[in-house]
Amino acid sequence: MATLGLGATACAPRGPKGAAPIEGQVIQHYPGTGLLGYGCMRWPEEEDGEGGKRIIQEEVNRLVDEALSHGVNYFDTSPVYHGGDSERATAEALCRHPRDQWQLATKLSIFRNVNYEDAVAMYRRSMELFRTDYIDNYLLHSLSGAEALDERFIKTGVMDFVLREREAGRIRRLGFSFHGNREGFDSLIALHDKYHWDFVQIQMNYLDWKHAGRRNTNADHMYAVLEALDIPVVMMEPLRGGELGSLPAALSDRLKALRPQASIASWAFRFVGSFPKVLTVLSGMTYREHLEDNLRTYIDFEPLSAEEFALLEEIAEQVSAYPKVRCTACRYCMPCPYGIDIPGLFHFYNSTVDNDTYLITPEQKDFERARRRYLAAYDKAVLSAAQADHCIGCAQCVPLCPQHIPIPGEIRRIDRLIETLRQA
Repeated sequence: MATLGLGATACAPRGPKGAAPIEGQVIQHYPGTGLLGYGCMRWPEEEDGEGGKRIIQEEVNRLVDEALSHGVNYFDTSPVYHGGDSERATAEALCRHPRDQWQLATKLSIFRNVNYEDAVAMYRRSMELFRTDYIDNYLLHSLSGAEALDERFIKTGVMDFVLREREAGRIRRLGFSFHGNREGFDSLIALHDKYHWDFVQIQMNYLDWKHAGRRNTNADHMYAVLEALDIPVVMMEPLRGGELGSLPAALSDRLKALRPQASIASWAFRFVGSFPKVLTVLSGMTYREHLEDNLRTYIDFEPLSAEEFALLEEIAEQVSAYPKVRCTACRYCMPCPYGIDIPGLFHFYNSTVDNDTYLITPEQKDFERARRRYLAAYDKAVLSAAQADHCIGCAQCVPLCPQHIPIPGEIRRIDRLIETLRQA
């Protein structure tokens, strides 16, 4: 376990005038950066009247205003989030405030067929949208190792371009977000002397700390390496795509017994906030209650005790044994060419695991009633045309998943469960 310590100071309040619902400011580990950062991948949406969805700009503006008023000044977006609309919506909200009151983190989000011209155009488009002549934190998006860096950015000349932009001051800090195995992570860190990574963004939470699973890297290794090299860490997925905000009842009861007034999610945010090398903790706060709950956690922040760390490690051990799909709802797998709502399907299934309704067998008490209820809930949660039985196993989604989930196999597993219940 890494030695913990905060050494935090208060941020000056920022943003528009008006009474804020929560008193105080968000602490910071690094000068000028609030410990809580805003992940802009999950802005609130509404139906657009044409079968799709659009971002609710007025609500984004309100969320940004409240965040800034409490010192939450780090905003992380990408040209590919929300089908390409996240940067526009985030920029529209932020550009209503002076540029020195917010920090922009965005990404070079080209994953296949990278070429120099498209990469430069994407970078300049980000600057244009945010009406700025510099980007505070620029990321090479979703690297899996040095080989991916070489193929996507070095051979194409893109790496030389971003290094020149950093030297010119138009990129203040250059880093990368990582999804991959330990060998891949270590290969990128081995290039630190050459490229001087100003920060690294990793998936870190109390489940991934030692139980990342599959082809992912345990966060305890990544954090220890970055701490030893004095590289600031941006933490993404502190709730593991919401998984750690809604635990199975038997586990959430243990946390509630210790802190009855605290949300289950607050435990996950206290975990990641307890490490001194954290530049910021990203949270995709779709609704105001998400923002306010996180503000309550980080204002007058209380790091985890040794006993609480041990409890969360024990809970992580049990969570890792549950038959859930490790989906974080990032939606990189979407759209499915056959119309399947992959994140929605996995969310429905995982919620039944949390509610202890996934082990439905004919021997279970009140089986027939539970079966009907389960199927009705499935039909309500996932539209008929987007359900698991439409998967043909094309596997186009598999290389897109940063969690390395064998998506067709998991969909088949859920489909078999549903068909078993329908035929019972």
